[in-house]
Amino acid sequence: MQLENRVAIVTGAASGIGRATARLFAEQGARVIVADWNEAKGAEAAAEIQGRGQEASFCPADVSNEQDVKAMVKTAVERFGRLDILVNNAAVQILCTLVETTEEQWDRIQNVNLKGVFFGCKHAIPAMIHSGGGVVVNISSALGLVGDPGLAAYGAAKGGILALTKAAAIGYGPQGVRVNCICPGDVNTALVQEYFDKAENPEEFRREVYSKYALRRIAEPREVAQVAAFLASSASSFMTGSVVVVDGGLTSKCY
Repeated sequence: MQLENRVAIVTGAASGIGRATARLFAEQGARVIVADWNEAKGAEAAAEIQGRGQEASFCPADVSNEQDVKAMVKTAVERFGRLDILVNNAAVQILCTLVETTEEQWDRIQNVNLKGVFFGCKHAIPAMIHSGGGVVVNISSALGLVGDPGLAAYGAAKGGILALTKAAAIGYGPQGVRVNCICPGDVNTALVQEYFDKAENPEEFRREVYSKYALRRIAEPREVAQVAAFLASSASSFMTGSVVVVDGGLTSKCY
C-alpha cells in the first residue's frame, strides 16, 4: 500500500494508461480523482474502483480548458482535503505528416497534449505545496525523444512535455514538489489500435511494429501504470526532473 492515504488526480483516466493508473493507485491505497472529458466512461471507471471497495470520484474535465482544470484540482481538495499526486496523462493523436497537418489539427494536439500538462502543473502544484509537497508524473512518449514523420505534431507536443517537466522540477523542488516524466513506446490501448487500423492490413502492420521491439511486443497499460506508481511513491524520493523510458527497447537501436 505504498500510496496509502495519498490523494491523486489522473487525467485521461477513462481508458488506456490513465484507467490502468487510476485502478492501480486505488489498489495501492490512494484516493483517486478520475478525470476525463468522456463522462460515461469516466464515471464507469470510477464506479469500477468503488466497486472494489476503494475510493474514487469522477470529475469531468477537458484538460485543454483552464477552468476545467482549476475545477478538477478544487474538486480533489474539497473532496479529500489535500492533493498529493497528479498524473498528466490525457492526450489525443492525429496521424498526419508535417506538411499535411492543418492549423486546426496542430492546435488540437498542442492544446490537449502540451497545454493540458501546463494547466495541470500550474493549478496542482500550488495545492501540493499547500499540502506539504507532492508529485507530478507527466506522460510523454518515445516520440518525444525520436521522430515519426506521420506524427509530427504529436511528437512536438510530447517533446515539449520533457522540457516542461525539467523546468517544473527545478522550479518547485525546493518547495517539496517532485516532477518526473514517463516516455512509453506503443501501448495496447484504443489509441494505438486506431493507429494500427489505419493500415491497409492492420494485423500485418501490428506484427511489423512488434518486430521493432526487443521484447517483440508492445506494453500493456498496467506496465506503464506500475512505473507511474513508483514515481508517485516515496520509493522514488530522490528522483525529480527525470525522464523514464518505458519502451521495451524500441529506442535502444539504430537499425
